[in-house]
Amino acid sequence: MLSPKILKDHASRVDQMAETLGVDLEEAVLTGAARFDDVADAVLRCTACSDPAHCADWLQTAQNETTAPAYCRNLELFA
Repeated sequence: MLSPKILKDHASRVDQMAETLGVDLEEAVLTGAARFDDVADAVLRCTACSDPAHCADWLQTAQNETTAPAYCRNLELFA
């Protein structure tokens, strides 16, 4: 079972990625473009990332990005 800290860290990373890419996950859920379960699943997929430190570095330096990095396990959701 994943610890609450790991889940919180990855939930934050999913939020950061969405924000960086200009994707409003809350709005997507409210309008029916995505389900709440899709967002929860995205966090779980993120916890399986093989290099979360690289992702964190990418997020700190990303500017005007429109797509997540190719290795992102949530690439399809953010598209």
